[in-house]
Amino acid sequence: MGFSMQPYGIQSMLKEGHKHLSGLDEAVLKNIDACKQLSTITRTSLGPEGMNKMVINHLDKLFVTNDAATIVNELEVQHPAAKILVLAGKAQQEEIGDGANLTISFAGELLQNAEELIRMGLHPSEIISGYTKSISKAIEVLGELVEKGSETMDVRNKEQVVTRMKAAVASKQHGQEDILCSLIADACIQVCPKNPANFDVDNVRVSKLVGGGLHNCTIVRGMVLKGDAVGSIKRIEKAKVAVFASGVDSSATETKGTVLIHSAEQLENYSKTEEAKVEELIKAVADSGAKVIVSGGAVGEMALHFCERYKLMVLKISSKFELRRFCRTTGTSALLKLSQPKPDDLGFVDSISVEEIGGSRVTVVRSEEGGNKIATVVLRGSTDSILDDLERAVDDGVNTYKVIDAKYFPCFYILFHVL
Repeated sequence: MGFSMQPYGIQSMLKEGHKHLSGLDEAVLKNIDACKQLSTITRTSLGPEGMNKMVINHLDKLFVTNDAATIVNELEVQHPAAKILVLAGKAQQEEIGDGANLTISFAGELLQNAEELIRMGLHPSEIISGYTKSISKAIEVLGELVEKGSETMDVRNKEQVVTRMKAAVASKQHGQEDILCSLIADACIQVCPKNPANFDVDNVRVSKLVGGGLHNCTIVRGMVLKGDAVGSIKRIEKAKVAVFASGVDSSATETKGTVLIHSAEQLENYSKTEEAKVEELIKAVADSGAKVIVSGGAVGEMALHFCERYKLMVLKISSKFELRRFCRTTGTSALLKLSQPKPDDLGFVDSISVEEIGGSRVTVVRSEEGGNKIATVVLRGSTDSILDDLERAVDDGVNTYKVIDAKYFPCFYILFHVL
């Protein structure tokens, strides 16, 4: 007869199958080694000459990129210590928009040096104290390296913007930064508010269309929506816009009911009543001065018929986020249900046209005059992978513009002395 020993100590507190590691060899050095391995993966992708990595995620989607934020995000790191580096890279990407690779690589170098000090006999708390003191010293040195005149600049001067943006864009698209920086600078300057501190990176959108090359990329003051217009009207200029979030169709009742019809005449009258109601609603929209109807939901066939009769252009935007951006672009207030809009609810566009670009039909919404709040960079490329990399370069450039009036210093000097 065997005796089963009851768990004691830390084993009694944790669930079955747990692992408990302690000490330098089991815990500290193993954690450092995991972080070093992650740093080794991303380090070779650092800088404009960095190598691309091929990553296949759990959905079998292929990524070919040198963007560290995308690489570590798709790797799905499980090690707890390495996850901290992944979170640091994500925080850097969200706060600044660039520099995730430098954050992970620099952390890996610091941990490698810490490992040597630990093997020499230093306690981890002493190493932490030394690194904390080095932070204060690094900030002091950075203050001395600031380039003269970098504190002040005109954020609406394209030449100055391109000069400061090139380094960030070149790290993703080396050799093509001149073309991309010019496009990004134009888009950012167009949507820059009176107070540059309030610049919103979400106001610069990217539309990726397969076909053509980088020389075919353009800027649109407004939005580029993938898809065709619903009706037969494909182009309109200088028009007022009405937006209905719940769709353009005859409203259904919340409760079910039964209608008893005794004759064909009653059935005909019932159908005519529904048609008359829909026509009344569409006519009310047309009488308000609107020439374009944008629907956030389904567009009924009967409603579309009357829209064609009253020469109204109909667009359908299924994404609620795109619908909000459209309202921001045109200055429109979205209405919940189909009804006559008030003058304050209507927006205005210079032109809406359906165009075919690279075999894809897109709807281009232009708002050249007034306080336009959205600009779209139309990217062209031969494959989806190339377009994704171009989009990451545009994101880095836009995030650089957000902090472009900050102080600047020679990075190569710092990297040479620190790394």
